[in-house]
Amino acid sequence: MVANDDTRGVNRRTFLFDLAAIGLSTTFTTACTSAFSRGSAPSLANHIGLQLYTVRDLMEKDLEGTLEQVASIGYTNVEFAGYFGRTPEQVRAILDRLKLVSTSAHIGQQLMRQDATLQIRWAQAMGQEYITIPSYPFPRDGGVDAWKQGAADFNRWGAQCRDAGLRLAYHNHNAEFALAEGGPTGYDVLMRETDPALVDFELDLYWTAFADQDPLALFAKYPGRFAMWHVKDLQLTQGKKEMMPVGRGTLDFGAIFARAGEAGMKHFFVEHDTAATTGGALASIQTSYTYLRKLLV
Repeated sequence: MVANDDTRGVNRRTFLFDLAAIGLSTTFTTACTSAFSRGSAPSLANHIGLQLYTVRDLMEKDLEGTLEQVASIGYTNVEFAGYFGRTPEQVRAILDRLKLVSTSAHIGQQLMRQDATLQIRWAQAMGQEYITIPSYPFPRDGGVDAWKQGAADFNRWGAQCRDAGLRLAYHNHNAEFALAEGGPTGYDVLMRETDPALVDFELDLYWTAFADQDPLALFAKYPGRFAMWHVKDLQLTQGKKEMMPVGRGTLDFGAIFARAGEAGMKHFFVEHDTAATTGGALASIQTSYTYLRKLLV
């Protein structure tokens, strides 16, 4: 299946959604909780995740070989954005062989709308923890009511996930931080209108910074809501904002990770949306991994 989601203000991203993600390991969450209680997170260096959209072109050509390269770099957790025609059993066998886990998958909102029960059943079969909505078609001029409608959808799907032992999360781009009618940003409306018992958020650090928002301010404003992060860097080049491998831009990841406990972060995933189209996906994820490994030990 092909799902197209218009993020408005960012490039249109096309995801191949066939299945939900694979296997949850409680070891990661336990390790993070222990580390955060001590005010640091040394264990995070052993749990660096990757959003596989970064290597989508390679995955399409050779899914198993690409996952082998991802694991050989040192990544232990992968977030899927499509399974390229594989069955759950086939993908699970590959991950198990490579000692990889997948705690989240991006599932397009249109697939949840078409058959949320099916998506949840796949997730249950694989032991998935999160179904993450990668974007939502909020109308440009729909006002606050449009954002409230999106929040209502998230609450409804979140309740279905909760009843099945799963969690729902929503991933942002930059459009969510535009002012809605009446003053608050769209993101503020989503935060206020979603039930924390039902909906978590996956904060994309690059798109947040792209929208001139401070992740640390968001952690303070909405503590505990950001169960997952997308970790990628931003560089200003002649006044133009460009996406970069982690550690090659201007974001202060030391300060951000120091506030992981306040944010409520359980999992984080390196992502570089544009790396695959320039032929540098593997080099990019190696650079990001090396930087984070040193930062988090």
